[in-house]
Amino acid sequence: FVVKGKEHEETHNPETAAVEKSGGKILFGSGDISFSSVDLMKREWKELDPSTIRKPFDFLSRHKLGTKELIAVLDRMRKLKVCVIGDIIVDEYIACDPLGMSQEDPTIVVTPVSQEKFIGGAGIVAAHARGLGAEVRFFSVIGKDETAKYARQVIDRYGIETRTYEDESRPTSLKQRFRAGQKTLLRVSHLRQHAINGELRKKMTRDIMNVLNDTDLLLFADFNYGCLPQLLVDDIVAECSRKGIMMAADSQSSSQTGDISRFQSMMLVTPTEREARLAVRDFDSGLVVLAEKLKEKSRARNVVITLGAEGMLIHAEINEGNDRLTDRLPALNSAPKDVAGAGDSLLTCASMALAVGADIWQSVYLGSLAAACQVGRLGNIPLTPDDLRAEI
Repeated sequence: FVVKGKEHEETHNPETAAVEKSGGKILFGSGDISFSSVDLMKREWKELDPSTIRKPFDFLSRHKLGTKELIAVLDRMRKLKVCVIGDIIVDEYIACDPLGMSQEDPTIVVTPVSQEKFIGGAGIVAAHARGLGAEVRFFSVIGKDETAKYARQVIDRYGIETRTYEDESRPTSLKQRFRAGQKTLLRVSHLRQHAINGELRKKMTRDIMNVLNDTDLLLFADFNYGCLPQLLVDDIVAECSRKGIMMAADSQSSSQTGDISRFQSMMLVTPTEREARLAVRDFDSGLVVLAEKLKEKSRARNVVITLGAEGMLIHAEINEGNDRLTDRLPALNSAPKDVAGAGDSLLTCASMALAVGADIWQSVYLGSLAAACQVGRLGNIPLTPDDLRAEI
């Protein structure tokens, strides 16, 4: 292609014959902003700026965290066998050019110029675990639609052993984000939140039970879209407890229905402050009291309450459960591009670290580094050991 200014469109262009003879084409344009917008979006999707990630040296010093030990934890993760259960979501990012304000009503008008899809929800939890080297089995529910086909293709490409169950009463969950100028203007969610039926639940439970003998770590990634009814959760938790399989959970609440405490006896739970308060029905107490109440109600061994830009509070079990210690870890990325998926990367990496024998402080630090890498890019991109090694 040869691109010339719009002013040349109605004039004689002597290079036309040579360009067309070689199979090319002349385009006339005025430097439309859409080209730069698309380029900007693609850079956001792929690039992580390491300068935005800041080390919490006081935290590292307090808990005597060294580079050699952290790298060793990462290396051991490759031996894990992980089972992930939860709601699969497809995230679609639509890059737009803002055209201005509507003259009919106070509405922003945009035109879409590019779109990109990513696997989200429990799917990205499984992808992170696989990216960090683990052998992964993934169980989820999908609809019978094009979004489901896309999800299957991507998960297969990541090398994850997947069992998906079609439910014609729901679409595959799709979340669209319309963005302009590096900001999200609007989110549209295509989903249903009713629980799966009894027949499907029994089939899922049976298939999950069949792989537990070959599982080191089980992760519940609950988005409250119906994939994890309580009977299924209770049956799986009971069997994992009997077999001594480590479990961890995150339950995201976009409404008043979420309850992280329904996942009993987890090694780790990672709710937001709001999700923790919903679970214990306490909207007044301080964070330490809140964490202790959630620990007692859920019987979790370690509670990490995420606080967005303020980082996280860690309420840890030490001395074989006889004592508890609380500490704060600040957010490590000072300039996040997209906070979606931060909790998924934290849950995955921290749980895997615990499963290979790391202590809670090593684990939450690695999980926080994983979240810092995740929010430094646009969209869900599976983590790799190299991502974390570079930051360690």
